[in-house]
Amino acid sequence: MDDTGRLDDASVVQRLTRIDELLERLEKAPGPTSRSAVETVRALTEVYGEALARVMDHADAPLADRMADDELLGHLLVLHAIHPEPVERRVARAVERLKTDLRGRGAEIELAGIDAGVARVRLRTKGCGSSAAGVTEAVREALLAVAPELRSVEALPGSERQAAAFVPLDALTRRGTQPQATA
Repeated sequence: MDDTGRLDDASVVQRLTRIDELLERLEKAPGPTSRSAVETVRALTEVYGEALARVMDHADAPLADRMADDELLGHLLVLHAIHPEPVERRVARAVERLKTDLRGRGAEIELAGIDAGVARVRLRTKGCGSSAAGVTEAVREALLAVAPELRSVEALPGSERQAAAFVPLDALTRRGTQPQATA
């Protein structure tokens, strides 16, 4: 929490993780008390979702956009199916933002499309397979963060790893020596 008593982003993530753990435990617990608790959480979530939808009804376009761009509010808007932007636009914007970051890692990305809840991307990476796997995972996390309603993110078969430039070791260890002419 900060000085105003508000939760910072890290605290929000911690709380959400804890809520998931508690709900999972409740859903597994036998008996009418646990079923009542889960039902109470669902009803409360529906009421808060309706309240958020009413706020969105009253928000002008700039405010609605700012709310949608906030990570926590954006997720809640998606959860309650009231996000002002369609999933395709959110994913396309995320891919555009990723392009700059990925170029710095020697990778390129292109959105091939979204079909049946699956975002398909073309990734081209340089370097070893482990760096390609890291890029793929980072892309998956970034796209699911802006569009958690997606079922998955897939790299298309046309995605390829570009071979890293090969520099022989002796070329790195030679220092400007010229071959000696033999007589």
